[in-house]
Amino acid sequence: MSQNNAPPRPDAPRPGKSGNAAAWASGGTLFAGVLMLVTGFMDIFQGIAGIAEDDVYARVGDYVFKFNLTTWGWIHLILGVVVAIAGYGILKGAEWGRVAGIALASLNILAHFLFLPYQPWWALFSMAISVFVIWALASDDAYGPGERY
Repeated sequence: MSQNNAPPRPDAPRPGKSGNAAAWASGGTLFAGVLMLVTGFMDIFQGIAGIAEDDVYARVGDYVFKFNLTTWGWIHLILGVVVAIAGYGILKGAEWGRVAGIALASLNILAHFLFLPYQPWWALFSMAISVFVIWALASDDAYGPGERY
């Protein structure tokens, strides 16, 4: 005896998440992709400013991790380009973009923690954005591999 089962409705929520939670998570992932792009471009501009002039940023006291501002400029420039590429991958719905986004947001937190003596408020703000990006990318399991937003 065979059973005829109808295929699941496309608008039916996936098991484990309600429809509202899945919508929030996928919206958070879209927003995380946009934030990764913006953070990447801001890091690129921050890197260019650090490379162009060593006196653009003022040191706020003494700090254990001392780097030349030109070195910080190159670090931010390279990190910014890679973060922007990962943000583009997230917006395209690529799985590598999600994995790279989590890894690069973690690296961005570390880099901005070390950059605290030069731009304390921007560094704290960027670290908070990166924490949101990690949460949004790690909590969005509403879509399986290969499925687009």
